Amino acid sequence: MTMTEERREVSGHRPSRFTQLPFAAVLLVVAVAALRIFQYHWREGAALIGVALLLAAALRAVLPTARAGLLAIRGKIVDVVTFTALAAAVLYVALTIIGGPFSAS
Repeated sequence: MTMTEERREVSGHRPSRFTQLPFAAVLLVVAVAALRIFQYHWREGAALIGVALLLAAALRAVLPTARAGLLAIRGKIVDVVTFTALAAAVLYVALTIIGGPFSAS
């Protein structure tokens, strides 16, 4: 059984057009992060990507599978742990690396 079939069984109906709003919110934060990176504020952009991953973890933890949209990849626990671990890694790198070719003068 695929994840889509499982979502239909849980909800009992086809997903609405608002099912992907949580994923869209995460993508909006990633778009802002990309803008900051392209403006040569790469640490701030990387930190925003970490925040987007934390947002994805929080939304996945709170929302039921039928409403999580594309944030539901595996089981809820696996998704939350994975998003949180990736967020911690990205935030650690963004907040601890100094110098390099992108450093502000």
